[in-house]
Amino acid sequence: MNFEYQLIFFFSALGAFNGFLLSIYFAFVANKKKFSNYFLALLLLTLSMRIIKSVFFYFNPNLSGVFIQIGLSALILIGPFLYLYLKSYVKSGSSKWKTHIIPFLVGIIVLGIVYPYVEHRIVWRRYIVKSIYIQWLVYIVFSFKLMKPIFNRFFQKEVKLKSIDIWLLSVFSGVTFIWLGYNIGSYTSYIVGSLSFSFILYLMILLFVFSYNKKTSFFEEKEKYKNKDIDKDTLELIERKISNVKDTEMYRNPNLKLTDVAKELNIPTHTLSQFLNENHNKSFSLFINELRIEKAKELLLLPNPYTIEAIGNESGFKSKSTFYTTFKKITGQTPAEYHKSQQK
Repeated sequence: MNFEYQLIFFFSALGAFNGFLLSIYFAFVANKKKFSNYFLALLLLTLSMRIIKSVFFYFNPNLSGVFIQIGLSALILIGPFLYLYLKSYVKSGSSKWKTHIIPFLVGIIVLGIVYPYVEHRIVWRRYIVKSIYIQWLVYIVFSFKLMKPIFNRFFQKEVKLKSIDIWLLSVFSGVTFIWLGYNIGSYTSYIVGSLSFSFILYLMILLFVFSYNKKTSFFEEKEKYKNKDIDKDTLELIERKISNVKDTEMYRNPNLKLTDVAKELNIPTHTLSQFLNENHNKSFSLFINELRIEKAKELLLLPNPYTIEAIGNESGFKSKSTFYTTFKKITGQTPAEYHKSQQK
């Protein structure tokens, strides 16, 4: 093995090894009260098992068939663990994790017994592994749907992402790129190993930075509403009051903040934020921007409409570019396209 191959082997194996260490951290060292940490630990563990199999098989084609079968079997749980981990943060309520794990786990065990890899290599390569990759892709798609609100915030310039948003985006993107790595070429054995090294190293750096920063709540951000359900009377009260934001056109203030609205409605800030997240599935920023866009639509339909920039300002946007971006994101059209479509 020449030096170049030794270097590839070192970094690829180190990526998988770091994945094992990180999975142990989230399973036993991190806050054990958070069940989602176990999903993340198992996600990293299954990824590492698959990657270490690829690395060793690439450099040792005579690798034991049992070892190969275990590595390939781990693939079937990567997608479900990714989905369950993201769902535990993005959505509240029971994750019903058993329905996503047990059927696949039992299925792969039965297949491994009926069609052991050593005796049925062609069956595994042509059918079983390809089916697992499709299943993994399906879960990536499901996970993307969960992540859409975070991606929307990512592309909104006026919205600052939380630490947990950055972390979840990193986990989703890393697992997705690793899936792509296994499906784009003949050199994936070591490409994915190197890619995983970068992914795991990046997660470790993020973890260190967020943990070091005492001002961020990081993993606590999704947990802050847990066991603090808003009672029915308060929900009804907020539902009645929230319409005041539209009726009084508070949203037209370009510097409007969550604290301003909460104070005006005489509602605790955290309660208003929780209400919007849990009952309307949207952030405060999205809630206000949707009201601003509705106002902009009204102005665009006037007989003698303002200029586009003036409409943006009148609706509460700080700049023309922010108005254009937000309008297109929410309506699927630019302000000019919307105006033209309504003239037909």
